Amino acid sequence: MSTPFYVSPQQAMADRAEYARKGIARGRSVVVLQYTDGVVFVAENPSRALHKVSEIYDRIAFAAVGKYNEFENLRIGGVRYADLRGYTYDREDVTARGLANVYAQTLGTIFSSAAEKPYEVELIVAEVGSAPEDDQIYRLPHDGSIVDEHGSVAVGGNADQISSYLDQRHRDGMTLAEALKLAVESLSRDTNGGERTLTAEQLEVATLDRTRPQQRKFKRILGRQLSLLLDEHATADAEEPAADAAADADAGASDEGGKGKGSKGKDDSEGESGPKL
Repeated sequence: MSTPFYVSPQQAMADRAEYARKGIARGRSVVVLQYTDGVVFVAENPSRALHKVSEIYDRIAFAAVGKYNEFENLRIGGVRYADLRGYTYDREDVTARGLANVYAQTLGTIFSSAAEKPYEVELIVAEVGSAPEDDQIYRLPHDGSIVDEHGSVAVGGNADQISSYLDQRHRDGMTLAEALKLAVESLSRDTNGGERTLTAEQLEVATLDRTRPQQRKFKRILGRQLSLLLDEHATADAEEPAADAAADADAGASDEGGKGKGSKGKDDSEGESGPKL
C-alpha cells in the first residue's frame, strides 16, 4: 500500500492563495473613488455586454475582477440576498456591511475547502450615504477577508502600483470630473512605468450619486456624457500651458517696453560676463 503524498496545511493554503492571486492579476483593474457627491467606479472593460460594475440595491453597488462566471454568480447571490432581506424586513436593513459579511463567508468557505479550487475573484462592495463621511467601501480578496477602505481602492491587474498612485493624489471634495480624470490616469499607467491612452470605449464607468432624487442611486455613465467628462479635463489641461505661455509673453513684452537708455549698461555687463546658467 503506497503512502499518500503529504502537504502541510500551511503550504496547501499558500499554494491556493498564490493560484488565486495569479488569476486575479491577469484581469484588468477596477478603481473606486469617493468624490463630493458619492462614489465612482471606473473599470477598464471594452465589453459592453459583460459588466464588471453592477447595481446590487438602492444605495449599494458591486465591482469585481477575475473570472467572470465566478463573480457573476456572487453578484446574483448578492442581489437575491438584498431583495429577500429588503422584502422581509425593511429596505434600510440592506447594507453594504451585511452584504460584505455574506460574501466573506462564501469566499472563505470556498477558499478553505479542499474539494474545489479557490475563486479567482476580488470584490468591492460600496454603499453611498447621506454625507461623504457615511460612505462605505469594502474590499474582499479571494480568501474571504474584509478590508474597510477609505477614499480610493484598486483591485486586479497592477493594483499595488495603482493604489500607490491614487493614495498620493486623491483628496476629499473632488468633483466627478476630477475623480474620473484621476481614475483614468491611474489605469493608464502600466507596470513598466509608461502610460497608455484609454478612450471612452475602453472604460466602464458608473456612480452611486447621493444627489439623485430617486431611491436608487446607481447610474451608469455612457456615451456622450462620458466623453464630455473626459474631454472636460483634457481641455483644461491643454489650456493651462497656453495660459502660462501667454503670461510669459506678456511679462517679456513688459520687460522690453521698460528698456530704455538706462538698460544699456545692464546689457553690456551681461555681454561681458555671460548669462548665469
